[in-house]
Amino acid sequence: MIRIGIVGASGYTGVELARLLCSCPDVKLKVATSRQYKGKKLADVYPSLAGMVDIVCEDLQMEKLAERADLFFTAVPHQTAMAIVPDLLRVGKKVVDLSADFRIHDAAVYEKWYQKHTAQEYLAKAIYGLPELHRQQIAAAQLVANPGCYPTSVILGVAPLLQAGVVEPETLIVDSKSGASGAGRLAQTGTLFCEVTEGFKAYKVAAHRHTPEMEQEISALCNKSVAISFTPHLLPMSRGILSTIYATMSKSMTDDEVYELYRNFYKNEPFVRLCEPGAFPATQFVRGSNYCDLGFKFDSRTGRIVVLAAIDNLVKGAAGQAVQNMNLMCGLPETRGLLGVPLFP
Repeated sequence: MIRIGIVGASGYTGVELARLLCSCPDVKLKVATSRQYKGKKLADVYPSLAGMVDIVCEDLQMEKLAERADLFFTAVPHQTAMAIVPDLLRVGKKVVDLSADFRIHDAAVYEKWYQKHTAQEYLAKAIYGLPELHRQQIAAAQLVANPGCYPTSVILGVAPLLQAGVVEPETLIVDSKSGASGAGRLAQTGTLFCEVTEGFKAYKVAAHRHTPEMEQEISALCNKSVAISFTPHLLPMSRGILSTIYATMSKSMTDDEVYELYRNFYKNEPFVRLCEPGAFPATQFVRGSNYCDLGFKFDSRTGRIVVLAAIDNLVKGAAGQAVQNMNLMCGLPETRGLLGVPLFP
C-alpha cells in the first residue's frame, strides 16, 4: 500500500485529489495539511467526502509529516511550493507539485513571470508532467511538475500538428475560456457570484502566467523558439476549459487527413478522445473526468486550422493529471482511479 500526503488539502485541487484517491485501491491517504482547517476532518470541510475520507487536517510540520507518506502532492500557491518541495526530496520522498514553481526550466523566465526562485537547483530535476509527451521520464522521476490547466488543453491540442511540421508555429493564437474554480477557493472580488454570473470577460490579456509554460513545450515540439498570443476568459460556470487554437497551415490537408494525423498520434492514449470530423468538443462532456476531448476544422478559405480542446480544469487540468502522474511514478496502471465516466448533464 502506497502512503499518500496532500499538502494544501483544503483547496479545490486538494479536495479533488482526495476524491480521486478514494478510487485508487493501491494507495492510502495518510496526511492532509491545512492551516486554516487544522483539527477539522476534511469531510467536515467538504461534506461531499463524507463516508469516503476519514482524515483530520493538520498544520504543516514537515519533519513530522514526511515520514508518514511515500509520495506527496503539493497543492499550494506558487512560491510556497519551492519552500516545501526541497525538504521532501531531501528525505527521499516522491513529489507531484501542482504549483508553477518547477514547470518552467529556465529560472530567468520563471522570475520574469512570477517571482524570485529560491530552489533553482531542482529545476533540472523536475519533469514536466504531461504523460502524453513525457511518460517515460515521469515514470523515473522523483519530482514531477504538474502542468497548468490552460497549457494542458493547448499543448495536447497542437502537439500532433507541431510534431508533424504541418503548421507555422509563429502564427499560433490561443483563445481559452475557463470556469471560475480555476481562480481557487480564496474569496476574490472578480470571482464572486454577482461578478461572474450572466457575464463573460477576458482577463490578463497577453499577460497570463501560463504563457511561458505553453511556449516552452510548444518550442520543444517544433525545435525552435516560439512566441504565442494567448487570451484567457472567465465563464459563469464552476469548472471546465474550452481552448480554441488557430494556426496557419504550411500545407493543405483535408479534415480526414488531419483526423488520421491525430488518431495516429494519440492512438495509445487513454485520456485523449477525438471527435469525428465535423463534430466538436464541449466542456459538459468532460465534466468530472480526466479526459481531454479534441476536435478541429481546416478552413481552406483562410488556410488556417482551428483546433478545439475541452478539459475539466480541476481533473485533467490539475488533480486528475496529478493522479495519472502518481500512477506512473509508483508503477501502477496509469488509469487507476481515473476511468470514471464524465458527469452529464
